[in-house]
Amino acid sequence: IGDGAPTGNYGYTNSGYSVYEEENERLTESLRTKVSAIKSLSIEIGTEVKNQNKMLSEMDNDFDSAGGLLGATMGRLRTLSRGSQTKLLCYMMLFALFVFFVIYWIIKLR
Repeated sequence: IGDGAPTGNYGYTNSGYSVYEEENERLTESLRTKVSAIKSLSIEIGTEVKNQNKMLSEMDNDFDSAGGLLGATMGRLRTLSRGSQTKLLCYMMLFALFVFFVIYWIIKLR
């Protein structure tokens, strides 16, 4: 057909074309393996994010309940502190005297 042009292979020799084709196949397979690894890694990351979000939600609920409990305790302490100070002071003095006499009695028995 042409002047010395090979027929049927469009100017490529069989050995050169197959080398490029094999290299393309190898690179394609390598790319396919890397994409598969990235896909599985992204799925694992998504699963871990879901688990962490669930754990954070549970911790938020726990902190809310602890905050409510602490608020109730502080309310009780405020009520106690607003009560009669003299009554509380008398109880503390009686307790201190009791402890003092117990310690004195233990030392005396030695």
